[in-house]
Amino acid sequence: MISARRPVAGESIRKGVAPMPREKGRKVVASNKKARHDYAILDTYEAGMALTGTEVKSLRAGRASLVDAFAQERDGEIYLHAMHIPEYAQGTWTNHEPRRTRKLLLNRLEIDRLLGKLKESGLTLVPLQVYFSDGWAKVEIGLARGKKSYDKRQDLAKRDADREIARAVGRRGKGMGE
Repeated sequence: MISARRPVAGESIRKGVAPMPREKGRKVVASNKKARHDYAILDTYEAGMALTGTEVKSLRAGRASLVDAFAQERDGEIYLHAMHIPEYAQGTWTNHEPRRTRKLLLNRLEIDRLLGKLKESGLTLVPLQVYFSDGWAKVEIGLARGKKSYDKRQDLAKRDADREIARAVGRRGKGMGE
């Protein structure tokens, strides 16, 4: 009696056919620099996204925008609104709507924790980055509190002061100081 061995993950069923190599590492597609300027990020979460085929192809081409994007709770789930993924150039009638609402894929425990924190006043969910992690499209969302204009000015002043200190240390290390 011949027993057939089942293939393990990553192993091909057919003999002589090599498995398709998976991407490794993290490839950033889009980042929201303005979010870190406008909001104080309290906590970050990594979430998957429910995407269509043409959306993934467009993301792999490096085309996406997080300007004006935000995440919101609806029916116990978290959705990403106003993220722009342009239509895929080689797409046909199967192409996607560029600004459609996309479901975020999180564990139930993470969703419940986020919803509990969102009940606090003044907190919101802001997408910070869209990237590929080991071949899977992910979005980094931040639990954020909006900054006032004087907070933004303080941050800019602190960043300028830190930059000036770094320059002075660099000049001193090269013997050009004072």
